[in-house]
Amino acid sequence: MPLQALRAKNDAFAATPQILPVARKLLFVTSELTGLLKAGGLGEISSYLPHMLRRQGVDARILIPGYRAILRKYPNLQPVAVLPGLADIPRCAIAKLQTDDGLLLYVVLCEELYDREGSPYGDAEGLEFEDNDLRFARLGLAAEQIVAGNAALRWKPEIVHVNDWPSAMAPAYMAWRGTAVPSIMTVHNLAYQGLFERHRCRGLGIPDIAFQTDGVEFHGKMSFLKAGLFYASHLTTVSPTYAREILTAEMGCGLDGLLRTRAECGQLTGILNGIDDSYDPQSDPHLEHHFGRHDLAGKQSNAAAVREAFQLTNTTGPLFALVSRLVHQKGVDLVVEAAHEILQAGGALVATGQGEPHLEAAMTQLAAQHPGSVGVHIGFDETMARRMYAGSDFLLMPSRFEPCGLSQMYAQRFGSLPIAHRTGGLADTIQDNVTGFLFDRPSAANLGRTIRRAVRAFAGGRVIDRMKDAAMRRPSGWAEATRDYRDVYAHALANCSVA
Repeated sequence: MPLQALRAKNDAFAATPQILPVARKLLFVTSELTGLLKAGGLGEISSYLPHMLRRQGVDARILIPGYRAILRKYPNLQPVAVLPGLADIPRCAIAKLQTDDGLLLYVVLCEELYDREGSPYGDAEGLEFEDNDLRFARLGLAAEQIVAGNAALRWKPEIVHVNDWPSAMAPAYMAWRGTAVPSIMTVHNLAYQGLFERHRCRGLGIPDIAFQTDGVEFHGKMSFLKAGLFYASHLTTVSPTYAREILTAEMGCGLDGLLRTRAECGQLTGILNGIDDSYDPQSDPHLEHHFGRHDLAGKQSNAAAVREAFQLTNTTGPLFALVSRLVHQKGVDLVVEAAHEILQAGGALVATGQGEPHLEAAMTQLAAQHPGSVGVHIGFDETMARRMYAGSDFLLMPSRFEPCGLSQMYAQRFGSLPIAHRTGGLADTIQDNVTGFLFDRPSAANLGRTIRRAVRAFAGGRVIDRMKDAAMRRPSGWAEATRDYRDVYAHALANCSVA
């Protein structure tokens, strides 16, 4: 549902004798959190949005698995509740903690499921944990048990907000166990679906009747993501354009039919993510040199520092950056193919990230072939990434699809103009020839043509300065997104109370 229509409907509720419900107690269920353990943008969003909601009077609390990284950082966690298991799902304890920056967390303590090395989803070699179905069914079930009051926490949420497949079972357990509290599910990336074999259903306490098209079944397997999409009260995605794209067969990952049904019922809303206020070139502690819109000298100093860090000797042309997971979705192969356009223009390229081994190898080989003009670091370092945003003239984002994307907004805040495929959140946050450069259809040829267009603008001097100024002025904080989520919560609560 477009936000304008959603707000109109909320206004209509408010105009009646009924009072439009306001979400005051929210349980935000996530598998990642910045500062503790994250694999991507979900971790940052899981921190920023609850922070902003709390500032606006919502008692937003986060439910997250008790990963080893959390146990190490908070070694004295004490259980405040014990929750029973279900079928093969083991029982767990719940600990409560408050982070240094004020977030309230409920941590699911279950040593056999979460106390291990690796990312939230897999081991150090990148292989997914074989028991991910149990690990994240336990998370979803814990959410349902807290909502139902089984945890005796003296706090009971009025609404539940889950994110992507790892927490998507919460609305399903709520439906199966008769827990009548509205739930919001945000799709951050439809491509990751949490697929498991059918025979695991019984071990996860999934009723037999739920394994059907109107339930968790997806091409003969069980889909955690589909469970959330089907059972949640309302769905959101992380940009308006992505909300439209996933209704198509091309971008719907086999779920477009269900998503169109939800959209036709007014139960799908696209809300653009924001970025944290710490991304400020005038004060960011990661930068050696600060700068602002009216004084870009510090940006040139950052560029010099980045060139030195990557051992670049080419200093005559623009500096291009790639800060990305090195995976097919991000179009890294297109960057490798189109890199000659940068080099022929006298430019230089720096890249950081990790991901698929063949793309890591391709980027490393590109740097070896062009020493002094291409620098690559396999891995990720927050300080270096921010310095790359601050020092570069252009950021490459030729993603084949991009539900929202945060890097382009970080880059704009630092006066680096994104060069991106016109898709998802990239289309919503980049104004072509104003705050960046967009191209249609992801291909090396289209990327190369757009790189040449950016180089011509760079040579224009005043043109590029105007674009950098516009990019740095572009609003990209969380204030509007938080308001939009509160509208969605109110809509879900109103529908629940009307029902």
